[in-house]
Amino acid sequence: MTVAEKIIDFNKSLEYTGELPPGIKIMNPFKESAEAQIISEQFYNKYYDDNKSRRFIIGINPGRHGAGITGVPFTDTKRMESHCGISVRGFKSHELSSVFVYDLIDAFGGPDRFYKLYYINSGCPLGFVKLNSRGREINYNYYDDRILYTLVKPFMIDSINKQIALGLDRDIAYCLGTGKNYKYLSEINSEQKYFQEIIPLEHPRYIMQYKSKDKQKYIDKFVHILDY
Repeated sequence: MTVAEKIIDFNKSLEYTGELPPGIKIMNPFKESAEAQIISEQFYNKYYDDNKSRRFIIGINPGRHGAGITGVPFTDTKRMESHCGISVRGFKSHELSSVFVYDLIDAFGGPDRFYKLYYINSGCPLGFVKLNSRGREINYNYYDDRILYTLVKPFMIDSINKQIALGLDRDIAYCLGTGKNYKYLSEINSEQKYFQEIIPLEHPRYIMQYKSKDKQKYIDKFVHILDY
């Protein structure tokens, strides 16, 4: 099997059957959206149709406007079309983190080069939502509630194991998020001995939301660290 076929099978198999805290719902684009399945399969067949080993860039969990729609982490419909050449009909999405990631990919040499070296997903590859005070669904992170983290930790451990089995490099991984995501992934890595080293990098949303004036500095930093 190619890496693409393994990733597609992994995504199709994703299911969380454990408990959740009151008011928290699971978000599984691969069960809830035929479009996400189609788009993501096109993406992985385009960039991962080989048996190469890649390094793991580990995010938090999918968001509603990124992987929640396209099935591909940090990739909204705009970047899917403009950078990956995969057309999406019937709906559009814009995800702030995706803007940074694809500016980074451009600086790295483009999607073909980047995705030959890297696989991006999350320690928790399914997302969460909750209702805000206005009754609207908003993104929720696995680490926003210690109880939620405790409940989903076995699922995360199993999911990381399965993603490593795609053929990922176990020497170095990169964590998007220098705070709680890095803290909890480091905790799991200490227990499970997945990687020799996990290098923390600032999360793209943090950069775009709070450090946008310094975006190019962060892109230069990421390229320097990731280019090997």
